[in-house]
Amino acid sequence: MGMDLQELYRDLHTHPELSFQEVRTAGIVAGHLEQLGLTVHRGIGKTGVVGVLENGAGPVVMVRADMDGLPVKEATGLDYASAEVGIDPEGNEVPVMHACGHDVHVSCLLGAVESLSSARQEWRGTLIAVFQPAEEWGGGAEAMVNDGLYGLVPKPDVVLGQHVAPFPAGWLGLRGGVAMASADSLTITLHGRGGHGSRPETTVDPVLMAAAATVRLQGIVSRELAASDSAVVTVGQIHSGTKNNIIPETATLGLSVRSFDDATRDKVLGSIERVVRGEAAASGAPREPEFSYEDHFPLTFNDEAAAGRVTAAFQAKFGAGHIIDPGPVSGSEDVGALAKGAGAPLVFWFLGGADPALFQEWATTGRLPEDIPSNHSPHFAPVIEPTLTHGTEALVTAAREFLATN
Repeated sequence: MGMDLQELYRDLHTHPELSFQEVRTAGIVAGHLEQLGLTVHRGIGKTGVVGVLENGAGPVVMVRADMDGLPVKEATGLDYASAEVGIDPEGNEVPVMHACGHDVHVSCLLGAVESLSSARQEWRGTLIAVFQPAEEWGGGAEAMVNDGLYGLVPKPDVVLGQHVAPFPAGWLGLRGGVAMASADSLTITLHGRGGHGSRPETTVDPVLMAAAATVRLQGIVSRELAASDSAVVTVGQIHSGTKNNIIPETATLGLSVRSFDDATRDKVLGSIERVVRGEAAASGAPREPEFSYEDHFPLTFNDEAAAGRVTAAFQAKFGAGHIIDPGPVSGSEDVGALAKGAGAPLVFWFLGGADPALFQEWATTGRLPEDIPSNHSPHFAPVIEPTLTHGTEALVTAAREFLATN
């Protein structure tokens, strides 16, 4: 192999970039794709890059990696740790880290493109390698589609991708059907009437309103959903007030909601609005609360037939014992927008990135230790090998399953 994937990975890890700011990463990706002889399209969906390798008549296979980092201060202590800072959408300077492993995804996909390119005599068809911006915002895949992706490249017959996860390297997690939850982010503004902290009777206290609503929101999942349904409602932010002796005018709540089917999603979002309006009415709020819906990640749904083919190919390549069913994962992804935009089946799987020695713990106890740093943690640090080799081989194996064989 001509490309040093370990060196590439370390470089990407040291220099993460925030969503829609992946200029350096995109440049590195485009350069490697051009060296490998692909037709390269830059700047799709602001910073997205696509490489196309046409290799005779046959199926069109799209393989996707995401490129963006997160506003997290790295605490891994690695000699290739990030010390980068960036400017977030609100204009604040923030630390930046590859706390979700997108550097792994980029490195593996470049490795897979190199492998498939060098073995052209063995397969026929068209390979499309998508390097997507802004997965963390949930907008990057849709931005590429809206920016004319499918006018530049042929529509694929299948969309493939993977995500590194905190289980032992050497394992792959894949299931047909619902693979990852849908996610909704919303901000709720509660309106009170401000005044002096010594005279609460002259006010409508939005802090109390926000506190009561936060507690009451916890009843939605525990008391309104059947045991067979599942969802997550998290109040991740509460903001109100400026001084201890002032009762403020407003309070805001920031919520994250996860669900595994649209009916449950609709029910939960409806219940959130009902509960918050009810608490506002109970407090005598002068105005109705306002609901601002922000990011939305659709359900990640694996086509059953296509996922079955990939599972069988993985079992043949890596051994059946190394392929697990992770169950529906409560995290969320936007890769489905690429498949939806093409009307193509999706197959998206998880790549083990933790210490392979954890195999033994699983074999002995049937569980993994709970202190393995997970995605988005400042301590998240996939082991470089065998993660990169395994991830590259997984992408090649899945792509070859759908490309024609010479």
